[in-house]
Amino acid sequence: MVKSMFGNNLKYCREELEMTQKELGLIFGVDRKTVSGWETSSDSIPFSKLVRFCNLYNYSLDFVVGFTRKNRKSDSKIKADKLKIGRRLKEVREKLKLSQAKFASGCGLSQTTYSHYETGLNLITTMNAFAICKTYNISMDWLVGRKNN
Repeated sequence: MVKSMFGNNLKYCREELEMTQKELGLIFGVDRKTVSGWETSSDSIPFSKLVRFCNLYNYSLDFVVGFTRKNRKSDSKIKADKLKIGRRLKEVREKLKLSQAKFASGCGLSQTTYSHYETGLNLITTMNAFAICKTYNISMDWLVGRKNN
């Protein structure tokens, strides 16, 4: 359900831009079938590509992933900065007074996987970012440090 809602929003944005899957694929260096996989939720768009899409076409992450029905455009560009995201994750976890293991378990992740995100060792995946944000009611735009207008 979650993945299909996300894929539908990505497709909606692409169609709003009057782009074909092939054209979007060219921009990201992938073939049309890969874009189709993202839109049908048989595959997950890499987080760095999702961020790039939002920057290029002025979409908020929260809009594209379906957290909000209204696009909050922003003049600020964002980066898929694994250290910044890690600091934000830690901030949320500490505010909730949860251990890494409890925080990770709450959204279906292993403690090791989550720890690698929080410490900036690995860039978070799109679906894991979605799960964390959905579980703990945080904005994906906030997670990456985007300021919305």
